[in-house]
Amino acid sequence: MAAAPGSFQAQIHEELTCSICLELFTRPKVLPCQHTFCQDCLQDHAGRGGAFQCPNCRQQVRLPRNGVAGLPDNHLVTSLCERLQNQATLSGETREQPQSGNRCSFHPSEKLKLYCKPCQVPLCVDCVEDNHDGHPNISLAKATQERRSSAQALINEGRNILESYCSFIRGLRETEKTLNEQKQQTDNDITGAYKSLLAQVEQNHNKNLEKIQTERDRVLADVNELSAACDRAEQVLQQGLVEFLSQQTALTEVVGKYRGKAAPTPVQTQPTVFQPTDTTVPVLGHVTVQSLPSAPIPAEPAPIPAEPAPIPAVPAAGGTGHHHDNQRQEKPLSQRVTFGREGSGTGQFQGPYGVAVSDEGEIFVADYWNQRIQVFTLQGTFVRQFPTVVSGEEKMKPYDVAMDGEGNLWVVGNFESAELAVQYNKQGREFRLRWTGWTRGVAVDTRRNHILISQTTRDGRNYHGEVLVFRPDGTLVRTVGQQQGMELPQYITVDGEGNILVSDWGNHCVYVYNEDGQFLFQFGGKGSGEGQLMHPRGICTDRAGNIIVADWGNRRVEMFDKTGKFLKHITTDMEEPRAVAMAPQGQLVVTDDKNDSVSVFYCC
Repeated sequence: MAAAPGSFQAQIHEELTCSICLELFTRPKVLPCQHTFCQDCLQDHAGRGGAFQCPNCRQQVRLPRNGVAGLPDNHLVTSLCERLQNQATLSGETREQPQSGNRCSFHPSEKLKLYCKPCQVPLCVDCVEDNHDGHPNISLAKATQERRSSAQALINEGRNILESYCSFIRGLRETEKTLNEQKQQTDNDITGAYKSLLAQVEQNHNKNLEKIQTERDRVLADVNELSAACDRAEQVLQQGLVEFLSQQTALTEVVGKYRGKAAPTPVQTQPTVFQPTDTTVPVLGHVTVQSLPSAPIPAEPAPIPAEPAPIPAVPAAGGTGHHHDNQRQEKPLSQRVTFGREGSGTGQFQGPYGVAVSDEGEIFVADYWNQRIQVFTLQGTFVRQFPTVVSGEEKMKPYDVAMDGEGNLWVVGNFESAELAVQYNKQGREFRLRWTGWTRGVAVDTRRNHILISQTTRDGRNYHGEVLVFRPDGTLVRTVGQQQGMELPQYITVDGEGNILVSDWGNHCVYVYNEDGQFLFQFGGKGSGEGQLMHPRGICTDRAGNIIVADWGNRRVEMFDKTGKFLKHITTDMEEPRAVAMAPQGQLVVTDDKNDSVSVFYCC
């Protein structure tokens, strides 16, 4: 269907709007990254410094010697802005001019009533007598009626062509957004990878020093004992005293003690030399800019079923000391099942970002780039899947999932340029509710039937995070976390007492609030030591109230007690643990973003 003229003009106006001042470009300047801004806006943004970041893509820009004025002009944008303004002015003048009727330009006193077919021009009676005598003609009304359909067809064709180009421009905008997101993700991956390597080197170095100090202390104690015995015996021997006989006996015992001991051996240390490999640095994903018309969608690969071995049953958490052990021993491999790999087939993932477990023990995985929800058993067997459809046949990229008390699934994700929250029934077919906002995580307070969604807004370079608490009908109950300087809240959970726990990617910590949104405490802090976090993501609690956090930047999953005190590492061998969820039977489900897989653990 062709776009209305006003709609098209609004789209062109949007494309020619500066993202800083939100007005039509004035003296537009183009940056090396090809983003365009008003000259005055760039001058205010760059200040007096010689370098600044592009407001759109954050690419570093170095100004020429004469400052912002020396940047290249965007002549195409200047021309389009002038045309748009002229068209708006002309349209306004046309509407304001009074209608003078169909008067002949050659004979102003006569009206145009006829149409000359050979010359294809409208005529008055005097025109026929002067220059068109003998030419076949018809009435102007009939000529207008005959040509209306062909003219309307041309108009429709032109509108369709314009719509195809506007669609292409929208596709370019989406591609640009995807590229920026992938670059940011790659930057984060590189930063996390090298910080993890540095932390590993530091940890190995400290362990080596501890081993050396331990061996030094042990050997020095032996040296002191043996040296003292020899010194006393030598002193008595030189003085010729009778006490030598007793000293000889003591010396014999000490020397005999060390005669049977093996000589100290070199301390075995861990290597601290870093050798980069091909897998050290993640690779930016490939993005294709489609041309007009759109390319066909590739066929889906053949499905690969997941058939992992079942997990043995374990007792439910209770008064059995299930979480009292504070040592870092990992569970045997038989207590863990991992399923899934990269792909778009059944049982495969492309960004398993969110996870939830129903009361029946079904695992719901938000498969972000495949735009769907996949459902598995706790043994990793595929059950079903459904696309995250939000409007007709349009699909949303799901970011996180949560179950409410009635077994409905709440999903937050990205749909075009908006962030949505959608409710599905157990079969994944019913769309009930949506709202917009830059969201990342969702949780449900089943006691109050409240929906909690983390949201981030940006003011220039500053990020502001908060948690929005809604009723299922979309009524906002309260906002949580504004006073604590929350920066980039990610995932949310509600424990058995109704307390709200939020992981903050930007501040490397977890915030804890009571059920009414009052701040209680926070824990974590940037680092790789015990109790520290590096870009935490997924968060959940077990029935004992212990807090499980996906320590994404440190590539581990950690457990804290309900006061935020570190208890232990659940696992330290995952690549990028993303989301966590606790099953009713006591299993812990963890998604791995880098490996596109899901693991099921038993936490003891």
